[in-house]
Parts: sequence; structure tokens; C-alpha cells
Amino acid sequence: MDIKDLLAAAIKDAAQKAIDNGTLKQGTLPEVMLEVPPQKEFGDFATNFAMQSARSLHCAPRQIAQAVVDNLDCASVDKMEIAGPGFINFYLKQNWTADLLAGILAAGENYGNLPANGLGRVQVEYVSANPTGPLHVGHARGAAVGSAMVNLLRAAGYDVESEYYINDAGNQMNNLAASVNARYLQLLKLEKMGGVPADLTVKQLDEMPTGIPFPENGYHGYDIIETAQRIIRIYGKEFVALEEKERLAKFLEIAYKEKLAGLKEDLEAFGVTFDVWFSEQSLHDADKIREACKFLEEKGCVYEKDGAKWFNSTAYGDDKDRVVIRDNGVSTYFAADIAYHRNKFERGFDRIINLWGADHHGYIARVKAAVSALGFDADKLEVLLLQMVRLYRNGDIVKLSKRTGETITLRELMDEVGVDAARYFFCMRSLDSQLDFDMTLATEKSNENPVYYIQYAHARICSIARQLAEAGIEAVALDELKLDTLQAPEELALVKKLGEYPELLARAARERAVHHVATYTYELATLFHSFYNQCRILGVNTDLQQARIALVKAVGHTIRHALGILGVSAPERM
Repeated sequence: MDIKDLLAAAIKDAAQKAIDNGTLKQGTLPEVMLEVPPQKEFGDFATNFAMQSARSLHCAPRQIAQAVVDNLDCASVDKMEIAGPGFINFYLKQNWTADLLAGILAAGENYGNLPANGLGRVQVEYVSANPTGPLHVGHARGAAVGSAMVNLLRAAGYDVESEYYINDAGNQMNNLAASVNARYLQLLKLEKMGGVPADLTVKQLDEMPTGIPFPENGYHGYDIIETAQRIIRIYGKEFVALEEKERLAKFLEIAYKEKLAGLKEDLEAFGVTFDVWFSEQSLHDADKIREACKFLEEKGCVYEKDGAKWFNSTAYGDDKDRVVIRDNGVSTYFAADIAYHRNKFERGFDRIINLWGADHHGYIARVKAAVSALGFDADKLEVLLLQMVRLYRNGDIVKLSKRTGETITLRELMDEVGVDAARYFFCMRSLDSQLDFDMTLATEKSNENPVYYIQYAHARICSIARQLAEAGIEAVALDELKLDTLQAPEELALVKKLGEYPELLARAARERAVHHVATYTYELATLFHSFYNQCRILGVNTDLQQARIALVKAVGHTIRHALGILGVSAPERM
């Protein structure tokens, strides 16, 4: 049990003693929340326990705080102060940091992995971009934050499964096939007209007099031209003789496989993998969409109007009712979402987390309405919205790719700034705030670049280990360490920061806030750099040297653990 757990238990015991001796009235005691005050003069830890328990104990917060102070028994506490409306500030004895560090070292490689919390199974669905083209920077933020959130939740003791929902049914797939078909025929016509320019752009191809129109709802991305060119290289004119319907079916199969493989390849290169790839088409094939709509209809939640079938979503808090079956008998995308979320809950998840783009804000109410109508608890569905990303290069906003003149893709971003910088920058701000991504800063090898600064701290730690090995200095066993020799301000600050890590992870997981991990890692690296500049390891007495070696080891592990959650590497040399 670490110092925070000990202190929290002591506070609760003190309150119970006050109840038992009649100082306080009977009541339910809340969990004790301890925080590190923003300023050192307010102590090592502070709690608002007295204010949280005031209603239950029918007593003024300051009276409760005084009762806790009078009855608290904790050997590590030096003094206590009651502040404001009932905060209690705790000042710990000097040697508490030695006990804290000993506990961290005893945990070893497990430090930062919290015990299973018994909160049930959690599913996190993220990215889920249509397989009709490459991932762009908006998807990239979702990929980085989503995968980091899965890592964070697992570290914090949650049972998590990650999922990608493949939108491989409906008009978007038909539009993909039609787009490839048009580019295929246009390129063949160009070859017949005298050849395809080596630097052909989308704009040029659209303006060339091929006589073959591009579909109104087609995909104009340059990747569609590349797909058509690959088909020509492999199959030549083989598909020209086919009936258009048959040719479209062929192109749909080819393009879908290629686009999905490309998505997976880019995500894996970005350090993102999924436990489950769930196909929307599988819902159609198993008739699950019709089943879900029929279920709601039998419950009286679906009615007919103007030849279409409508879900009565206003009865569940939505601002208007929604069509689920069009007047032509074709189900809507929303109907597929109803069936998909029904499937999620039927798989036994206790908590479902969806990461969507900010443009899906208006979609939340209707999906939650459907979940309620299906008979599930809509509060168990969380929808987190990712705000937009603005890219900057040399102070200017970057909107378009240099190569294609279109949106910057994930692959291009990785090529320019690297996976580590991209992932850290996407994770370092709250997901509900717009992110200004400085591509120039992300590539700098300087202390101004936060990911470089953190990785350099880890590389320094590895350098220390190499220097010690060269000098023939080996670390001693934990029970031989004299950790109370660590008294320098830089040493104590590091130990205290390390001690915050488990609670930081628990809080970040509860709040679904991976940016807290990014911030913590930067702050820990800052404290380590200060320690490195002020506290020598070679040339000091053996007890202090060994204590500092142990401290450095603990910092190294914690930085690796935190960077691992963010999906950022921890290099040994830089």
C-alpha cells in the first residue's frame, strides 16, 4: 500500500473514530480523494473529504475536518492544516519519500499497471473511416487518441476490446466502384489518344476531353486514379468487354480489398491495431438490420408515413423522428447503426465508447434514443467527439498535399514528422479542443519539441546505465538501499512525481483523458533533466550513488510505461 492509500485509509478511520466517540453523527462515509496541491506551501496532499461528507454526516465541513485532524493516526504525517471551507492539507515527514520510492521499486516493471477494477467489459470503437480512400489527418487524431485510450484503460485495470467498424455497405461502396470505373475508362481513352502524362493530376484528368463523365457522387481523390492505373497494369483492357454491371462488381471487389488493405497497412505503421474488424455488410447479409427495425416496430417505436418507416426517436429525447426504411424499401445508414449498437450490447459489453468526429455531434441523440428503445441502458454508451486538426508548417496553415493537391493523408504526415511526434502531438491536447499541429516543431531536435524532450530524458537514463556498466558499478538489492539519503530538492520532486503516476492513470482513465498522460510524461521529463543537471551519480558516496541509481531506474521505467500508453517509442540513444 503506497502513501496515498495509507493516508486515505487513515482519514476514513479518523472519521469513523469521530462517529464512534460521538463527535460526529452517524452517516455514510465517501471515498477519500487526495490530490497534490498546485503549490508546495499547501502541503504534500490535500483532500475535500470533509465537504464531500457534510450532507451525509449532517455537519459543517470545517467541523468534520477538525474531527479528522483530531483523530488521525498516520506515522508519515508531520502536520495538518484546515483551509478554506474545509480542505485538509497534509504535510508529510521527510522520510515518507523513501517509503514511497521503495514501494515503486518493489513494484518493478508492474508499476503503472493497476489491478483489475471489476467494472466489466469495455468496448472502444474508433477511426471507422469508410474504406473508400486513404486516412487523412482527422482520422489520424482519432487513431492516435483511440489507441492510446485503449492502452490507458488497460493499464488502469479495465477489460477492453478495440474495434473498427467497416462501412462496407451502401451507396459509398457503389460510388467507389463507379469512380474506379470512370477513371479506368478515362485512362484507357487517354492511352488511345496519345498517352497518359507522367505527372497527371485529378484536375487535368477531369478537364481532358475523354468523353467519359465522372459520377456526380464519385470520389475525386488521386488514389482512385492510382487504383485504376494498377488495374490497367495488371489486367489491361480485360474488363472493357464486360457489361457495366459486371465490371462495377469486379471493380468494387478489387477496390474494396485494396482500400481496406491500405487502411490496415497505414494504421499498423502508425502503431494502431484492432481486436475486431466488424463489417457493416455482415449485418445486411445476416438480415440483422431488418430484424432490429422489426423489433422496434413490434414495440410500437416505428410507424409508417409517406411510404417510409420512421423511428419515433422524439419519445426518447431526440429532436425529431428518423427514417429507418425509405419509401423504396431500402434501409438507411441510421438503421444499420441501430443494428450495430444492438449487436454491441448483445455481445455483453458493460460500457461502449465511440470516438467520433465533431461533425457527428447531432448524431448522438438519435443513437442513444435507439439504444434506449432497444431496451438497453443508454448511459452505458459514451460518445467522445474529436475536434478538428489544423496543420501548420513554418507558421502557415497547411491544407493540401504537395503531391496530390488534396487533403494531407496519415501516410504523408508519418513520412514528414514521424510516428512518435505525430502520436504525441495528437494526444497532448484534450480531444474536445481544436488541435493546432505544428509540423515544423514536430521535426525539431530541440527542447522546444516536447516529444524529443521526453525521449531525450529516456536516452539520458540509458546513457547513465551504460556509463555505470563501463565503470563496473552494479545496482544493489532493494533491501540494501539507503533511500533516505535522497534529500536534494530535485530528488524529492522526482520521487513525489513518480508517486502521482498510479492515481494519474486512474483519473485519466475515468475522465477518458489521454492528454493527462502526455502532460505528466513531459513534467516528469522536466524534473529528470533538472535532477540530471544538479545531482551527480559518479563521484559521490556509495549509499547516495545507489539511491540515485534506483531513482533513475524508476524514472526510466515510468517514462517508458507512459510513452507506451501513448504509443510513442522510448529510444536508448539519440
